[in-house]
Amino acid sequence: MSLSTHVLDAATGAPAAGLTVSLDGVSRTTDADGRARFDSDVAPGTRRLVFDTGAWFGDRPHFHPEVVVTFTVTDPAAHLHVPLLLSPFAYSTYRGS
Repeated sequence: MSLSTHVLDAATGAPAAGLTVSLDGVSRTTDADGRARFDSDVAPGTRRLVFDTGAWFGDRPHFHPEVVVTFTVTDPAAHLHVPLLLSPFAYSTYRGS
């Protein structure tokens, strides 16, 4: 399975570049467009994406020190896309395509 994420800062309308994202202990940093990919095989089951939003916001006021998106992998051959819309006091996510 491959997995990608795209993080957008909803407060500024810009990509969230430089944000650390972990999947099952493997970390990536979002690129200038706010994207990160995990291209390793992931077995079916419950998985967690952890977004280190506290470090990314730094000294700017924010409420969530991290965002955890828990999801289920049922088809290890499929590609999953998990977007995150982020603001200092809220976030939203969904299964993308």
